[in-house]
Amino acid sequence: MSKAWYVVNTYSSYEQKIERILRKMMETDAEFAAVCSDVKVPMETVIDVKDGKKREVKRKLLPGYILLELDLPDHSWKTYCSQIKRIQGVTGFVTPNDSMKPQPLSSEEVKSIFQKTGDMKTEKTFKPKQTFTIGEVVKIIEGPFESFTGTIDEINLQKNSLRVSVGIFGRSTPVEVGFLQVEKDDGGR
Repeated sequence: MSKAWYVVNTYSSYEQKIERILRKMMETDAEFAAVCSDVKVPMETVIDVKDGKKREVKRKLLPGYILLELDLPDHSWKTYCSQIKRIQGVTGFVTPNDSMKPQPLSSEEVKSIFQKTGDMKTEKTFKPKQTFTIGEVVKIIEGPFESFTGTIDEINLQKNSLRVSVGIFGRSTPVEVGFLQVEKDDGGR
């Protein structure tokens, strides 16, 4: 037996409820707590720009899934898996075959998920909440071109920037702005 992270499929929007139930089971059942040592609903922090204001928002990294750190015994793993599957809202473990012992996530998969959630340190990467497409109209909300509206010509994910064509003195002029300096133009709605 050794601890590993497993993925459990849940009904959408039941993730936090199931997390609370599992934590309660860990507190009240010492035998279960010896097998299940942690439960996580992976959340990532994204920057939301709305009405010109930036704010950090938490959103589920894997909607419909939770992670369990389990130390499944070889001889009685079915007992614990059944106990977890009986929780209302749980549809089962992510596994190729329900009659087989669930397969844990690889260390690379765990590392990738925990780096995105901030549970494991990595270089901070910016992830905007809104996505942009070429040809989309955006309003610049910050910087020297504030209040200008333009069309996206290019998206640079490495620099977290956009090249936007704006009309200056009747001519279309390309300007480079950061993701946080624009918001989608809703046409004044």
